[in-house]
Amino acid sequence: MKTSEIRQRWLDYFGERGHTVVPSASLVSEDPTVMFTIAGMVPFIPYLTGLIPAPFPRATSVQKCIRTNDIEEVGKTPRHGTFFQMNGNFSFGDYFKEEAIGFAWELLTTSESAGGIGFDPRDLWVTVYKDDDESIALWKRIAGLPDERIQRLDKDTNYWSTGHPGPAGPCSEIFFDRGPAYGADGGPATDDDRYVEIWNLVFMQYAIENVRSKTEFDIVGELPSKNIDTGMGLERVAFLTQGVENMYEIDEVRPVLDRAAELSGRRYGSDHEDDVRMRVIADHVRSSLMLMSDGVTPSNEGRGYILRRLLRRSIRAMRLLGVDGATFPELFGASRDAMKASYPEVERDYDRISQAAFGEEETFLRTLASGTTILDLAVESSKSSGRKTLAGDTAFLLHDTYGFPIDLTLEIADEAGLSVDREAFDSLMTQQKERAKADAKSKKSQVADLSVYSAFRALGETRFLGYTDLTADTRVLGIIVDGSSVTSASEGQTAEVILGETALYAESGGQDADRGTIVGNGFELEVRDVQKPVTGLISHTVRVTHGVVSVDAPATTLVDADYRRGARQAHSGTHVIHAALREILGPNAHQSGSYNKAGYLRLDFSWNQAVSRETLTEIEEISNNAIRDNLDVVTREMPLDEAKSLGAMALFGEKYGDVVRVVDIGGPWSRELCAGTHVSTSAEIGMINLVSESSVGSTNRRVESLVGLEAFDDLAAERAIVRELTSSLKTPREQLPARISELVSNLKQAEKKIKEFESRAQAQRIPDLLATVDNVGPVRVVAQELGDMGSADDVRSLVTAIRERLGSDPAVVALAASVNDRPVIIVATNEGARSEGVRAGQLVRTAAGLLGGGGGGKDDIAQGGGQDSTAITAALSSIVTSLQG
Repeated sequence: MKTSEIRQRWLDYFGERGHTVVPSASLVSEDPTVMFTIAGMVPFIPYLTGLIPAPFPRATSVQKCIRTNDIEEVGKTPRHGTFFQMNGNFSFGDYFKEEAIGFAWELLTTSESAGGIGFDPRDLWVTVYKDDDESIALWKRIAGLPDERIQRLDKDTNYWSTGHPGPAGPCSEIFFDRGPAYGADGGPATDDDRYVEIWNLVFMQYAIENVRSKTEFDIVGELPSKNIDTGMGLERVAFLTQGVENMYEIDEVRPVLDRAAELSGRRYGSDHEDDVRMRVIADHVRSSLMLMSDGVTPSNEGRGYILRRLLRRSIRAMRLLGVDGATFPELFGASRDAMKASYPEVERDYDRISQAAFGEEETFLRTLASGTTILDLAVESSKSSGRKTLAGDTAFLLHDTYGFPIDLTLEIADEAGLSVDREAFDSLMTQQKERAKADAKSKKSQVADLSVYSAFRALGETRFLGYTDLTADTRVLGIIVDGSSVTSASEGQTAEVILGETALYAESGGQDADRGTIVGNGFELEVRDVQKPVTGLISHTVRVTHGVVSVDAPATTLVDADYRRGARQAHSGTHVIHAALREILGPNAHQSGSYNKAGYLRLDFSWNQAVSRETLTEIEEISNNAIRDNLDVVTREMPLDEAKSLGAMALFGEKYGDVVRVVDIGGPWSRELCAGTHVSTSAEIGMINLVSESSVGSTNRRVESLVGLEAFDDLAAERAIVRELTSSLKTPREQLPARISELVSNLKQAEKKIKEFESRAQAQRIPDLLATVDNVGPVRVVAQELGDMGSADDVRSLVTAIRERLGSDPAVVALAASVNDRPVIIVATNEGARSEGVRAGQLVRTAAGLLGGGGGGKDDIAQGGGQDSTAITAALSSIVTSLQG
């Protein structure tokens, strides 16, 4: 049975039993404290915890998930994967244990021909929380399971909670016994790979408080409304029903593994290390495909960094299989074909996905080439210095700055007969991880406990009236200060205010929050931010500038009309530039992010090379022509499927409801799903002035633009500069480029002549310096102070020129000078001196120490510096003394 068929059987089974079939949410999590959707129940947490009233009594889904905590275990075990699908059925105060257990058992043990999964009941075990006698009795009655196949386990494995006060309850898990060939007897309690967990049932029935740890908390009573959260691992069930050894061999993953084997000429199953590499490739390519289908693009931070790591681990694994060239066109194509039955969007968006993936592979292959060059130089330096170990900081630099994998560094170093200082490397990695954890903890601590909003959200959604009105009469529903609900806030305090209605736009869809005020009888509030902390609820962060605001007080929201006008111009301008980009560059130039506020916008789009100045000018011209043509801007609400059928574009990573808002500018020329505020006609945008274009990753570019009056002001400022130049240079405006080019050319010629004069002056100093040669043992030495010099390069030129004139006898040249009021010393040795054991690097470090600094370099030439120019004489003397020693 194919994986997509198991998936559909699940949805059909629960759909036929009154469950609302909910599409998978995006892999990009809405929770600001986590990057990805990591479990099937994540999209339902607001309903399960009571934060938001559930819109249905029971639901089912097949949720896409990503977990990267165990990325190093991928390929080594039968069940670790970064991307996986979790089949879930949920009840929100509807059915409970008996029905949940009955559904699970029936679907698992019903034959395939009758629409079930077809497991033999004799192969199934269950675990329950040790004190949950009710569940044990139900398993015996419903499933007929004997006592020996029901195991009681403790809280650490069979009790669920969020880790915070709130709902909690016991779990019951279903395991499949793979048989004695896979491990020891004894059931799931043995924690052996023989027993594969395929289904988990969570019975949310208690309220807990005083949470001290995962297993230590106080149960304070039963929940008034009990919930069910269950999940079945789709990949695990697939590999068991398909009769293969692990999740990497199922029909949605195996094609990538087979293609990797073909490309490498290796045979899967013949070598353990190669098998692990092929499984890593199969898992990571599929995970990357699914992440990019949800709009994630490779970058150096956040979600993009995780994606980049998956892609680069795949490339690295192919390299270890002996393939150095590009393979993603083959591997991603195989994954697309394997996944499109379940997720048609991977085929529909493949052009965009493949462009990003192939660009990343090309970039990393170049990185591997340049990193290898840097590593080769480090290896050569280590060997020439007689060291047998490559420095840990060098390995870390390659890893952290160049993305060079540590295992590749180990491999190349080993081939050269060197080890790597892993202790130093691991220490630097640990420090980096600790910094990242501290940063993540800091960010997480700034996010309020969302449970504070649950009582307000239970009153209903906040009505946004700002599409048509800049004022709204309402009532204060709640006030939050320092994360806690309070009854009032006084002058000078900062608080969050929850209202029944508002005209103030909450930041979303790339548009910044409105500015404005909230006023009422005896109080005035300055609005500093407007956000949507939970779906359907708008929160206003305010500073009380006058009086006292209390819960239940009448209030009026007042939007800053000038700011809103500018925000509308910028948001509509974003749509116009996006349409112009696609008109010039083609449909692959798809928006991947945006930010706009009054007078300014930036737009990120998928593209893997710089956009020329000429092309940007053309895009700007098309955008301003659209403004001149005064195109109608029409907004409509319609079902999501209808909007997509009309060709409305969605922003990847954004979540849309069943009913969406479609914004047309000039009809289908620009048709996008968007909940932002917009102008009525394109002419209201005023003007678009593209001010920059830059890279935000190997496959993404960014354009920035000023809009409206700000665009005009910027052009006016440039005009003033031009006027000043025409006046100063006494040159007409149209002749300015030629005149400035002429002046730059003259300046370069003057600088060249000055350099020639300086070179001649330098050359005239050489005879005087050669006259100071002194013999120190077998070595001829020139050690002199030069006074003030223009640059260290000037000193270096003199040093090398004198060394050449001293011939082949052992010779050392040490010259020091003051450059920009700081001492610089450069030492050079010839081959004869080096044969006597004299090293320039050693000499310069000795001298630089006296200057209050440091230095280093190669054996033939080295440079140092410091802070104390008065110590130059002593520094030069120390070199002579070292040679005497």
